[in-house]
Amino acid sequence: MQAVVHNRFGSPTEVLELEEIEKPEPADDDVLVRVRAASINPVDWYGLAGRPYVARPIMGLLKPKDRAVGMDFAGTVEAVGRDVTKFRPGDEVFGRSGAFSEYVCVSESVAPKPADLTFEQAAAVPVAAITALQGLRDHGQLQPGQKALINGASGGVGTFAVQIAKALGAEVTAVCSTRNVEQARSLAADRVIDYTREDFTRGGERYDVILDVAGTRSWSRYRRVLNPHATLVMVGAPKTNPFLGPLGHVIRVRLAAWRGEQKAVFFVAKLKAADLEVLRELLEAGKVTPVIDRRYELSEIADAFQYLGEGHAQGKIVITV
Repeated sequence: MQAVVHNRFGSPTEVLELEEIEKPEPADDDVLVRVRAASINPVDWYGLAGRPYVARPIMGLLKPKDRAVGMDFAGTVEAVGRDVTKFRPGDEVFGRSGAFSEYVCVSESVAPKPADLTFEQAAAVPVAAITALQGLRDHGQLQPGQKALINGASGGVGTFAVQIAKALGAEVTAVCSTRNVEQARSLAADRVIDYTREDFTRGGERYDVILDVAGTRSWSRYRRVLNPHATLVMVGAPKTNPFLGPLGHVIRVRLAAWRGEQKAVFFVAKLKAADLEVLRELLEAGKVTPVIDRRYELSEIADAFQYLGEGHAQGKIVITV
């Protein structure tokens, strides 16, 4: 089968290779999926570049420990292990694994594909939508009637976060650039702030939860617009520091917020089949819709990563396999 791999760290055009490799065989608790579509996430870019350097012991000191690339996928079950009872050949599924290949084997992080979604739409969901869901529901503990602000509402996580916050019953403010204002409004944000024209940290509104995808403000700026006992949930930051990456911003904010009654938290999403089921229900109910910016073929994977690295994606970047 064909699969995208990388044997060293570096830029997409230098290290990504499309190779012919052996088709995987499902273990007793595995599902073998014929991949129809996949999508790219910032975490994929970090793994490809070997950044931040502080994470090299996990990724590989001199070369990648895992040659596979990608996480999000959607496709059709081709075979199942003898202990698998939930799926059978022919089922349409979505989930997480080494996604930029014609076949993947996966055990836990897989669920039935939402009805009426294309494979491309379903492949856009897992990492970004679960990050938004767990950030708002679990770490922000967002409740109906509360006010939520999404800083960085135009990318993969941000577009899902606006919709999930609405589905959780919140009053939602989306922060984005001028070119993304209409998109944020189309996602049913109650208020949209164009950060090129207005600084939300200097306004009079106060929020119960801020989901920070952009990582563009200091703690002193955020706390001005947080209610007492409110929570800032950090899921992203600029990749300006090659050693610490976004962790530099996270550490600074966490230390500054250490003693206050307002909380600042950071987390890494855990892909659980149960949360994929929650998302499937929201998607089938029409409360959440994937936003796809661009589509690429598997052979164009380097171009797709190059576009992601520019930082201007309006939603998700999808790969057709």
